[in-house]
Amino acid sequence: MRITRPAQLTACLAATLAIFTATLQSTAAPTDPVSVAAQPVAGSSNVKVEGSRIILGDAPAATGSSEIKQRSGLAELVPVRFDTATSAVVVGYTAGTPDGSSADVDVRAWVKDRWTEWTPARSGTPTALPGASDQVQLRIIVSAPPTGGSPWVGDLTVLPTDKVDPSRISVQAAPLQSRVFATREGLVGGTTANGHVIVNRDHFVALPSRRGLSGNGSGTYSVKVCTASRCAFEPVWDVGPWNTKDDYWNPSAIREMWKDLPQGRPEAQAAYQNGYNGGKDQFGRTVANPAGIDLADGTFWDALALTNNAWVDVTYLWTGDGGRGTVSITSGYLNVRNTPNSSGAVVGMAGKSAQVTVECQTTGQTVTGSQGTSNIWLRVHSGMYVAKAYISAGSFAAC
Repeated sequence: MRITRPAQLTACLAATLAIFTATLQSTAAPTDPVSVAAQPVAGSSNVKVEGSRIILGDAPAATGSSEIKQRSGLAELVPVRFDTATSAVVVGYTAGTPDGSSADVDVRAWVKDRWTEWTPARSGTPTALPGASDQVQLRIIVSAPPTGGSPWVGDLTVLPTDKVDPSRISVQAAPLQSRVFATREGLVGGTTANGHVIVNRDHFVALPSRRGLSGNGSGTYSVKVCTASRCAFEPVWDVGPWNTKDDYWNPSAIREMWKDLPQGRPEAQAAYQNGYNGGKDQFGRTVANPAGIDLADGTFWDALALTNNAWVDVTYLWTGDGGRGTVSITSGYLNVRNTPNSSGAVVGMAGKSAQVTVECQTTGQTVTGSQGTSNIWLRVHSGMYVAKAYISAGSFAAC
């Protein structure tokens, strides 16, 4: 049958419309919330599952860096994938908080091949993501007084939505660095906010907000802490000192609390030095020092060779782009040396699972480690090197 030009045009338009409609349907965000399984993954601690609920576990109350005695549990759940990227999500859940307890839900997104910072998510309210992403993860934090009932979170769902202004939390070209006062945490035998039991000469740090808290055994959120001559690379495994909602490394407008303080200035420092908030922390305690970071004993004494509390330069590695590697050891720490050789002077340390910055790579002594045998050494700071044989990382430009 011969087709006339009008018929051809009509057929063409119909085919184009069909393709467009199919594409639109395949990329549209789902209209129904996606159920999130109550399935804690590695790094979770002191929680139990009953049906669709995550419930605080049975571990006794402990005192960590924040010096608040409480029972606490943390559950990171299996990530959720969407068909297409979204700039925001609506998280839904039910919760029970008996006897002065609390239950919080956070969300983070997979952006630029790494997890963003955790952002609090209120049930039924759109939460902006730091960047468009097709994968998100939820985290449950349940806390309670030393005695009483156990809080829970259940019936978790997540729904992509673009009906919200883009988040102002963003990954910068270079991670934020600030000069803050460091104190020694100690507390050997105690339990950190992520469930890690503190050992002698341990390697980790505490920051006063859960937004940058890594799961137990993870170094997703790590810092570089430097004195004039030494540097430590450590995972964030505890919350404190003083405050628990002072993410001072974020822009002032999006800090959880103390939004009138400049970025990089801890509330405890402002309270101690300037009488901010009447000289008290968020719990009404008089601030006795300006600490913005707590250091585990191994970080304090061994990695940085400190003998007293001191001012240090801290870089919050997850807040910026740049070369990264992950320390791959089963325990303890990795020495940072002043030459690409195991006989070089130790000028710092990197804790288990910590991320390290990588400026470039060079050749040096051949070393056998968890990543095989290699003569490649990574420069992680000016005049500081680690053996790539112990670092999970790709290749980098030559020094």
